[in-house]
Amino acid sequence: MTGSEASVISTLLVANRGEIARRIFRTCRELGIATVAVYSDADADAPHTREADAAFHLPGNAPADTYLRGDLLVAAALTCGADAVHPGYGFLSENPDFARAVTDAGLIWVGPPPAAIASMASKTRAKEIMADAGVPLLAPVRAEDATAADLPLLVKAAAGGGGRGMRLVRELSNLPSALAAASTEAASAFGDGEVFAEPYVENGRHVEVQILADAHGTVWVLGTRDCSLQRRHQKVIEEAPAPALPAALRAALHTAATEAAEAIGYQGAGTVEFLVAPGGRGYFLEMNTRLQVEHPVTECVYGIDLVALQLRVAEGHALPAAPPEPTGHAVEARLYAEDPARDWQPQTGVLHRLEVAGAGVPELSGPLVPAGLSGLSGLRVDSGFGAGDTIGIHYDPMLAKVIAWAPTRAEAIRRLAHALERSRVHGPVTNRELLVRSLRHPEFIAAQLDTGFYERHLDALTAAPDDNETRVAALAAALADACGRSRFGGWRNVPSQPQTKTYRLEPDGTEHEIRYRHTRDGLTADGLPDVHCLSATRSLVVLEVGGVRRQFAVFAYEDGSVYVDVPRLPGGATQGPGSGSDPGAGPSRGAGGRAPSCASYTSYTAYTSYVSYALTPLPRFPDPTARTEPGSLLAPMPGTVIRLANAAVGDAVQAGQPLLWLEAMKMEHKIIAPASGTLAALPVAPGQQVEVGALLAVVSD
Repeated sequence: MTGSEASVISTLLVANRGEIARRIFRTCRELGIATVAVYSDADADAPHTREADAAFHLPGNAPADTYLRGDLLVAAALTCGADAVHPGYGFLSENPDFARAVTDAGLIWVGPPPAAIASMASKTRAKEIMADAGVPLLAPVRAEDATAADLPLLVKAAAGGGGRGMRLVRELSNLPSALAAASTEAASAFGDGEVFAEPYVENGRHVEVQILADAHGTVWVLGTRDCSLQRRHQKVIEEAPAPALPAALRAALHTAATEAAEAIGYQGAGTVEFLVAPGGRGYFLEMNTRLQVEHPVTECVYGIDLVALQLRVAEGHALPAAPPEPTGHAVEARLYAEDPARDWQPQTGVLHRLEVAGAGVPELSGPLVPAGLSGLSGLRVDSGFGAGDTIGIHYDPMLAKVIAWAPTRAEAIRRLAHALERSRVHGPVTNRELLVRSLRHPEFIAAQLDTGFYERHLDALTAAPDDNETRVAALAAALADACGRSRFGGWRNVPSQPQTKTYRLEPDGTEHEIRYRHTRDGLTADGLPDVHCLSATRSLVVLEVGGVRRQFAVFAYEDGSVYVDVPRLPGGATQGPGSGSDPGAGPSRGAGGRAPSCASYTSYTAYTSYVSYALTPLPRFPDPTARTEPGSLLAPMPGTVIRLANAAVGDAVQAGQPLLWLEAMKMEHKIIAPASGTLAALPVAPGQQVEVGALLAVVSD
């Protein structure tokens, strides 16, 4: 249960990790509350571990051995002298047994009473309670009684959320395997494998209502959020208030959320989620008895700190009779290390650079409430990673949440898109470009929102870059590399063999062999007749492309990776400012055709916006043993083989047919046959750990 009137929190343990732990620590620092972190082996040097006043080690890496061990978390709190526990979101945040263990240990639980959590912890039980309270809902469908008339169905985990343990079923024959897969994933993520099925509403909107309640009978309704843009049933872009909702529907959702809270004696922060059907009716989905990932947009609009209010409620303080009035609009984008063009495949590796333009780097930055009240930028970044950190295989690959506030929705969208496209994110592949394109999509701008957005538009939103554009970027990388290797930069003033450098574009795999030479008439590059070099340093190359001056910022890292950031004009074209006013600009290809100097300048300007290309330099003479047999399927990431399909070596398989499933980053990933043929090899078994690049299967013609 939450604290009494006499309760005072002096030291808080956050039973979580990453971005949400850092977010809670931030408020604690402002309130003068000491903090305790918990960390697994993989998180020994994570930002949240470093930032807390004390940190307690949870041996192991798997969530089941660490962040899902309630007994270890309570012991950590007692050992470190904490008097309260905040669960964050995910892991044990909605586990009533953990809440009881915390209070039984004499600690303050920063969350709703265990009984309230229990009533909502099972989504099936929650629906029964809401039905009794008169809240409209989609009734669950008994899997054993399901018929074709019930399709499509959505299989969901009864405990937890965040899109894990969910499967969409459009054919009745797929229901048993969907139930099994969802149950396995739910058990791994939440320690509870119970799942159920409910009708799936096509093209519905995901709208939720934020509530905050105290122990004195006051329930605040803090408006709506729209979270319809989702992938794998996980939210990508959220905003508050939910746009284009009829006033009557908005009022009905507010009323239903209040009734839900009152029906279970709720206290603390919580979210009541609804599915709004195309016809305009809202159905109760679930109640999250915790803080939501997307809580910043509500904070920005209402000018409040929800974590601070959670702590006050836990101490027993009463809320004012009514919440503050909302102002303006806020939009949040989740920046993930993932490849949307490849089935949203999560990525691992070193994050070399994370700089969000206008909001600071690489930690929690910007005001918690950037509602323009003090002339601030209106941008906020909540991040779990910083430059030099490693994105591993064990946890969610979200790098940061970038939030923008403005007086109107259109201005908030513009501000967020502009901040994202001006940001530098070097390391594993991310969804940054997808976020920018999504925010600028006509349907999103017009508030034509539904959960099928990415099903309709993913191909266009992940279109590959122009081949000529990436080739010019590779040329810039080669020229910068030449400056780093020679004080003369490889320039020649007599005819000679061309300089040669080969780069592979990541993650596309396209290889560009760059062949160029400098003569008295300037640079000539094979296949790029309209490109001329104006100046070059190790970090900035200025080229004239088709008569347009363009600047390429080049970043080379110790692991050999190279990133080329190319400024672009509105409308998608990539081009620098073209003003010629850059500090230290080198000599142009003017009278006399004088070749540029590698030392012409060493700084680069802050461009308006970027397209970023990741390149890997390739050796001139590749290792002949580093060849892969045609048809080989290699592990796209480190992970665990959790099950094999019903296909044996020697069987005929069809293109797209599942062969096995990997579990990595708390998600299940299907490995499919790349083409029709014969399964020639399957050298893995369930439970086997594999590294990135490990051979999983071979399909021969």
